[in-house]
Amino acid sequence: MAQPALLALLARLHDYNAGMNPFRMLFVSFVFFSFTPSSTLGQLSQPNANGVAMGHLHYRVKDVDANKRFWLALGGRSLRVGNAEVVKFPGVLVFLESGQSSGGTEGSVVNHVAFRVPALSAVEAAGLRVEPVAGFPGVASTMTPEGERIELFEDAAQNLTFTQDPGFNDAAAQRHNRPVATSIAFHHIHVYVAEAEIPKVKAWYVRMFGGIPGKRSQYDAVDLPGMNLNISVPRGDAGSAPTRGRMLDHIGLEVAGLQAFCSRLASQGVKFDAAYSKTAGGFFAATFTDPWGTTIELTEGLRSF
Repeated sequence: MAQPALLALLARLHDYNAGMNPFRMLFVSFVFFSFTPSSTLGQLSQPNANGVAMGHLHYRVKDVDANKRFWLALGGRSLRVGNAEVVKFPGVLVFLESGQSSGGTEGSVVNHVAFRVPALSAVEAAGLRVEPVAGFPGVASTMTPEGERIELFEDAAQNLTFTQDPGFNDAAAQRHNRPVATSIAFHHIHVYVAEAEIPKVKAWYVRMFGGIPGKRSQYDAVDLPGMNLNISVPRGDAGSAPTRGRMLDHIGLEVAGLQAFCSRLASQGVKFDAAYSKTAGGFFAATFTDPWGTTIELTEGLRSF
């Protein structure tokens, strides 16, 4: 079924039954997955010249089942990676671990993450509450069961475009300037740092991971396959606490040739919290924390899930 027809069907389902119940969620999910091409359910993005692409988000939550239902309603697909509960989206895997956290992303250096959809009406049709962001047409928020804000952008949003810095013309980064090609896709991670640190963050992610520097709307940004890193100062009372121990405990990047990549980072002064090794889930991983407090797990092997 063509994308517009799918969205129209979902909208009609929403109009037919405005209340959310488990049977409706199952039916909407059945319709969504039955008529969405398997390719739109997605793999991780192809890596850049440095072997890097977006990999995963790792959440520590009190109720894994409730959070899993939220991510499935948003458009993901359930899978297991070893013993881990995971929901898969085009461009990103969402890991859900049971446990306590010291707080949500509000107050963390990683303030929020964002996804793209063709139209916000499809998210509403799946039974999720969508709150428009004042002053930003086509931008909204939806909340996880434990209060994590997930930002949403539809194609009509006016602040999606990514302008590459002079001297850069990366074809993959041009995706932000076109309608989204799938029913949902990961879009960005937004970090909050002191104003003087913004150019340092930008230069560091370009140097370490081969990212493409530019601006997403008014924000300084670095683009990697599958993810745009947005960098700005905290708004209001929002803080910039390290991610370790928060509900979004760390972000993950999938790396081809991970062992050699870790050696190169170490030669550039990166101190690893967890050295390169094979995990119980069957993939390889190494973990470190960037200079601003974002814990990053580098993986190799998640692409096969």
